[in-house]
Amino acid sequence: MNSSISIIGTGNMARAIGALAVAGGNTVEIMGRDHAKAADLAKALGGGTTTGEWGGVPAGDIVVVALLPDGVVPAVAHYGDALAGKVVVDISNPFNSTFDGLTHREVTSVAQEAAKVVPAGAEVVKGFNTVFRHVLENGRPDIFIAGDSAEAKASVAAFVKSLGMRPMDVGGLRMAHWLEGAGLLTMGLARHGVGGWDFALGVTELPA
Repeated sequence: MNSSISIIGTGNMARAIGALAVAGGNTVEIMGRDHAKAADLAKALGGGTTTGEWGGVPAGDIVVVALLPDGVVPAVAHYGDALAGKVVVDISNPFNSTFDGLTHREVTSVAQEAAKVVPAGAEVVKGFNTVFRHVLENGRPDIFIAGDSAEAKASVAAFVKSLGMRPMDVGGLRMAHWLEGAGLLTMGLARHGVGGWDFALGVTELPA
């Protein structure tokens, strides 16, 4: 079953996820502060991709917030009741300026903070944050997801499968903090242990 997706944002990750979503047969809408830029991205993605109004009610049942980390919570708050009944997916990584720590001063996450401002009936899921954009575009990495609603995670998992990727449920939304830590781990590996960017974290299951 294909999904109906709205993407808030017009940057590189919005483009990558949007392209994969269209290729996977999903219905896609792009929403951006700059309507012209959103329209240009929608046209580039093709496949009947539409353009929504910033702050309006998203057409998609799943709303991917593809913004920089400090813009996620304000955007979610701005949309407010327009997100009622939606599954909101936060893909951000709040890295510090030296990429060796998170910007949080406590054990929280952007997704958990977004969950504090979504309207009743909306659910927040963390996902896609442990994968570099070009790996997402060119590979088939595992996609780790965290959230408190089993139904919301099932919807996101179905979307991930439509992209030809494997969803891996890591637990409740409080695990989003550790997914952001896993995103930080990928940065450390890229700069040190792997020495490059052409990889992704994944799960290898041993035969029974």
